[in-house]
Amino acid sequence: MGLNLAMSLEQLLFSVLSALFAIAVHEYAHGVVAYKLGDPTPKVLGRLTLNPLKHLDPIGLLMLVLFRVGWAKPVEINSLRFKNRRRGVVLVALAGPLANVTVAWVLNLLSFFVLRLPISGQLWFSLYTLFVVSIQINIWFAAFNLIPIPPLDGSKVVSNLLPLKARLQYERITPYAPLILILGVWSGLLSRVISPIARFLLWIVQGISF
Repeated sequence: MGLNLAMSLEQLLFSVLSALFAIAVHEYAHGVVAYKLGDPTPKVLGRLTLNPLKHLDPIGLLMLVLFRVGWAKPVEINSLRFKNRRRGVVLVALAGPLANVTVAWVLNLLSFFVLRLPISGQLWFSLYTLFVVSIQINIWFAAFNLIPIPPLDGSKVVSNLLPLKARLQYERITPYAPLILILGVWSGLLSRVISPIARFLLWIVQGISF
């Protein structure tokens, strides 16, 4: 029982650390792309950093650790600064999930390497466990953000690819989005939506890695 408790506490710690890193990478990527496209807002607001405390939403972190579905404090941007506004918003939106998938890819390579080290023991197992937990959280965080429900990244991509009339109709669901997400988590429906996206992203990560 003592060993199981220690392992669960270890995995909880790894989940918290992985979630903090996933959030920081995600929001930093949003900010960097916006800045590169001509918007200084993220830099002015101090969001061009990998310090997770600058991006943290405590409730979102807790949700990410417990349910693999969470959020951070959004990076504010001024899309009027972009030369091509709609293209810029799409690129900024995709930057976050892409950054998480990239992190998962790097960690997958490292875990493959760790598995082949001629060593064993608790430290080796803990390192491998940390990689696995972090891969899972980054993949699920990316998959969750790709769902086209406002204000998630997927909704910004869809909204800016639609014709104006269709976009205005689509954005009418925005006031109901928090309720939709809460009901989705409570009912388990959101997990069923995220799962195939996450499996596809993981398939890409593992396919590129080897």
